[in-house]
Amino acid sequence: MSAYWIAHVDVSDAETYARYAELATQAIGEHGGRFLARAGRYEVMEGATRARNVIAEFPTMQDALDCYHSQTYAKALEFAKKSAERDLMILEGV
Repeated sequence: MSAYWIAHVDVSDAETYARYAELATQAIGEHGGRFLARAGRYEVMEGATRARNVIAEFPTMQDALDCYHSQTYAKALEFAKKSAERDLMILEGV
């Protein structure tokens, strides 16, 4: 069953965040993930939001969790923590 990373992000340092995005993209690919939405247009219908929204799909929940806990993603997180406020969840599909 597929699983999804759903992220909502406010970037404060675009240059540093670009390094995060590069490494995160690598980590996601290494774990069979692919982007379904990435910083496209959106409209908030209810609740709070952030400026950037991302959805990545993984083959399984375990793949999504393994990606998050991988060495490659750990390196990416070092850049994200310096350059953005983020909310990230992993959601199993139906």
